[in-house]
Parts: sequence; structure tokens; C-alpha cells
Amino acid sequence: MRNSLMIAQIILSILIIGAVLLQAQGTGLGATWGGGGETYHTKRGVEKVVFIFTIVAVVIFTLVSIAVLAVG
Repeated sequence: MRNSLMIAQIILSILIIGAVLLQAQGTGLGATWGGGGETYHTKRGVEKVVFIFTIVAVVIFTLVSIAVLAVG
């Protein structure tokens, strides 16, 4: 049981890293330190799907992490 939870944790962490990197695409390096945020736009299409997927994946990752602690 613990091994399957650990494998799920690894897979989820890789998916979260990929989702975060997809979100950061196109923002530019200037936005990292506060620049480039002069305009506001809503998330649409694929951008919104990736954003929601990231939130769901982080919640599942947190639950799996708590389960690993409870089992171990």
C-alpha cells in the first residue's frame, strides 16, 4: 500500500511540475520580478484547463502525502 502511494506521489509531482511550467510559458523573465503585469486578462481555453488541473493535482498530491504519513 505504501509503495503504491509513493509511486502515485512521484507521478503527481511530475505532472504538477509540467503543469506549472506550461503556465509560466510566455510570461517572460521580466514578470518574475514584478514587471510585465500591467494588463489583466482572464484565462480561457487550454490555459484555464491547465490552471484547474494544477489546482486539482496539488490537492490530490496533498491528500496522498497525508495518506503516506498515516500508513507509515
